[in-house]
Amino acid sequence: MADDGVRHRIDQLRETIDRWSYEYYVLDQPSATDDEYDAVFRELRELEAAHPELITPDSPSQRAGAKADTPFGKVEHPVAMLSLSNVYNEEELRAWKTRAERFAGGSELSFVVEPKIDGLAVAITYVDGRFVRGATRGDGFVGEDISANLRTIRTIPLRLYGEAPPEIEVRGEIYLPKRDFELLNEGILEQRGTPFMNPRNAAAGSLRQLDARITRSRPLRLITYGIGYVNGARAPRTHFEGLQLLRSVGFVASPAAERCATVEAVWAVCQRWLEQRNEFDFEIDGVVIKVDDVRLQEEIGWVAREPRWATAYKFPAIQKVTTLEAIEINVGRTGTLNPLAHLTPVNIGGVMVRRATLHNEDEIARKDLRIGDTVVVQRAGDVIPQIVMAMVDRRTGNEIPFVMPENCPVCGSPTVREEGEAMRYCTNSACPAQLKEHLHHFVARTAMDIDGMGSKLTDRFVDLGWIDDIADVFTLDWEAVAQLEGLGEKSAANLSAAAEASKSRPLARVVNALGIRHVGERTAQLLVDRFGSVEAMMAASEAEISAIGGIGSVVAASIASFFADERNQAVIAKLQTAGVRMAEERQERANGANLTGMTIVLTGRFEQYTRPQAEELLRQAGASVTGSVSKKTTLVIAGEDAGSKADRARELGIRIASEADLVRLLNGETLD
Repeated sequence: MADDGVRHRIDQLRETIDRWSYEYYVLDQPSATDDEYDAVFRELRELEAAHPELITPDSPSQRAGAKADTPFGKVEHPVAMLSLSNVYNEEELRAWKTRAERFAGGSELSFVVEPKIDGLAVAITYVDGRFVRGATRGDGFVGEDISANLRTIRTIPLRLYGEAPPEIEVRGEIYLPKRDFELLNEGILEQRGTPFMNPRNAAAGSLRQLDARITRSRPLRLITYGIGYVNGARAPRTHFEGLQLLRSVGFVASPAAERCATVEAVWAVCQRWLEQRNEFDFEIDGVVIKVDDVRLQEEIGWVAREPRWATAYKFPAIQKVTTLEAIEINVGRTGTLNPLAHLTPVNIGGVMVRRATLHNEDEIARKDLRIGDTVVVQRAGDVIPQIVMAMVDRRTGNEIPFVMPENCPVCGSPTVREEGEAMRYCTNSACPAQLKEHLHHFVARTAMDIDGMGSKLTDRFVDLGWIDDIADVFTLDWEAVAQLEGLGEKSAANLSAAAEASKSRPLARVVNALGIRHVGERTAQLLVDRFGSVEAMMAASEAEISAIGGIGSVVAASIASFFADERNQAVIAKLQTAGVRMAEERQERANGANLTGMTIVLTGRFEQYTRPQAEELLRQAGASVTGSVSKKTTLVIAGEDAGSKADRARELGIRIASEADLVRLLNGETLD
């Protein structure tokens, strides 16, 4: 079992990652480099791997990320564009293969291995062979409509060749060839502009142009790596066949893809491409490994936002030497004091690294890091910086040992570190820094989605003393807001309208916005599916919450503790008074289906519904839908080619139903 220090560290990492993701993807105002983000993400992965009981569905590690907020329109992906887990050596690759085999019910696996192109992922939809829409990955569920820009890229066919399915979504990576990237930067420098840092940034920047003519002037290309979905025809049964289909209808599809029958063969390909990475005309930062059989992919499944049937081998770390200039302390939403290293900027693998996480004071002491030290910094592939060591032999005697502050750097309150804990905390629960972080989460796109109310503005409201808790967002004096420099009446009116509109957000968004530890979008939806209102959640016991499929004991304890806290109850009361939705307005199904309290797992392929359609219909009827079979599962619905989940249900004595039974349930009938 993990101690409280590990729990606090994991919570702090999740909060940091969520904030950085929001700043980078939503606000387009990153406060952390790619390297810093990936280093924190790597530590979270390691801690969760060591303490799997602390993994929650809403963890950033499950998560693929954050939502788009640009002048481009939004596009919902019918099938989520999931991110990939990473492995860094042969041992981790073998461990991934063993896990995949276990979820495949012991089936023998074969693999497809492809170079991991360092570009921008897109999804392109064709109907009756014609290009109809193209979108970025976004947060994996909702991306940006960049159809006009994609149409300008010559490697993207506007009409498919051969026998294309009636509807197909093609997925691939937009990139710039290395030589074209160099020529592009040379042209920018001739015009006295700022060159792009690397080909990936150049590709992303080119696709985010509001003027498609600019995109057209850039030598962008597409390499496809898979199929999102097929309608009106049978989808390929293997991933490799899918690549062949893509090539047959007019795409460049993973030109170096290879089939491998064993993990030993996979590793040999990884090492070969590591040695030959510079021979490709595009940047690669690793190798993608996928289970070839599509039916087994479905059985192996995914963990929230990450497929279990695929992973990426990331190339070894690149190390550089620089100077540790300063150590800054940031205060997290739960009061954690988080040290951050400021470095003399150094270019590592095409990324300018300026900062690195230092985790906690024990980490600083273990590495004996001092301000002014010459340090070795590394990033692995596109994964980011961590300070490996101080170069002690280069010390001059002027280096300064670092001591964690005894008082909060924001509010001045005493700090404390309990015995056995890794983190030091500010003791003031009303600390403005904590409130600011909480507000950043509350107004975010995945929560209340208050358009225009970004972190800089909410920080300003806190500094002015206008907000003491999250509910105060709805009682702001908008006339006073209009008088603030840089705003005005129109901006204040827009903010007021956005705040008012947010009151009607779906209840799951409201629950996520409350900032309950370990509760994100997925867990919030499970709570809403089960209880239907915040009042019912507050009245629920820890045992009742823990009984929900997909919610473990640690998360249940956190939820129960949150709702039992009088301060949280007071904030919820203020939100209710302000008119924020506190209960789900369930639409009564005409057929009377009521599956409240049931935990259902879907497996196999269905004829009448897509998997997402079936899940949504079950949720509308009140059921909780989870991805794995456990003792909490009420029913497993098995379609064609059902595999290990059905086997697991038989082992546990859980009833297995058919697609016909699913239709009966949704029609309000009971199963015999």
